[in-house]
Formats: sequence, C-alpha cells, structure tokens
Amino acid sequence: MDIRDAIALINHTPVTDGAQTVWADLGCGSGLFTYALANLLATGSTIYAWDKARPALSGLPNPHHITIQPGQLDFLKDDIPVSGLNGILMANSLHYVPGKPAFINKISAHLQENGAFLIVEYETTKANPWVPYPVPFHALKALFHQAGFTSAVKLNERPSLYGSGHMYAAMFSRRMPG
Repeated sequence: MDIRDAIALINHTPVTDGAQTVWADLGCGSGLFTYALANLLATGSTIYAWDKARPALSGLPNPHHITIQPGQLDFLKDDIPVSGLNGILMANSLHYVPGKPAFINKISAHLQENGAFLIVEYETTKANPWVPYPVPFHALKALFHQAGFTSAVKLNERPSLYGSGHMYAAMFSRRMPG
C-alpha cells in the first residue's frame, strides 16, 4: 500500500470542519497512516505518532505541514500522556488488543467530548499471528456503541493483500456527522 491508497482508505470529512486539531496515532509503525491522516487535517494540526518500538517515520508527503510528534509508547501498558484529543487513529493496531471493551473505555477518556476514533482493520473473524484478535465492522460498531459512541461510519474498504476478506476504515464519534 502506498500513501495514495492509505489516504483513499481513510478519507473522510474531518470532524472539526477545517480547524486545527490534535490527534494520536496508536501503533503508528512506519507512519504510513500517520502521513495519510496528515494529508487530511487542517494546517496547524498535530499528530502524536506512538509505537511500541521507536517510530522510524518515513518522509512521506505532508502538504499541510502538520506537526508530527513521534514517541515510543506501548498503548496496551503505558498511559497516554495527553488528553483533550480530537481524535485517535488506530490503523492495523486494534487487532492486538485482547480486551477491546475495557481498552476503548480507557482510551476514549483521552478524547474531547465530541472526539472520534478512526480505525483501520480487517473484515474477518479468523485470527492469525499478524491479526490475533480480529474485529469485523459489525462487531466493532457494537463495541463503540456500548462505549457511548453514537455515530459509526464505514468510510472505505479495499481488498486485503493477505488472504481473503477486506481491509476497512471506519469513524466512530459521540455525535452525529454533519
């Protein structure tokens, strides 16, 4: 997947209508989706890009000059050091969380009241070593609804390079879009 594919997968109308925002990317890896999100946010926004290993962010296009703050953090064990976030991005990382309801409740405390989760996952229930705790969209929608998120929108999907099924992107928020 390249940066254009990642942008197309998560493309959405930002929840803040062009205002500067602050996001966290939990499990950022090489930063592909960090930079994809940076291409969609307003100039002056900030993304905290955290990964269990020290992030080695690639120099992908950042046309809006978003501030990207890399850091090392294990989102399963460590406390998130910021709150009041407009959004949390988890691209190919939520499937490493065994206890999703408790995790979503814990992490959502770092969001503003109208904050959002942007999730990229696989549409499968079949676990494997790379996706140990898969969560298809219908199950994730139910989990976020239980956590008080009233809006669930599947943004886009694409074929997975790793077997059958699709990769999807979804946005979950506590307010109705629009």
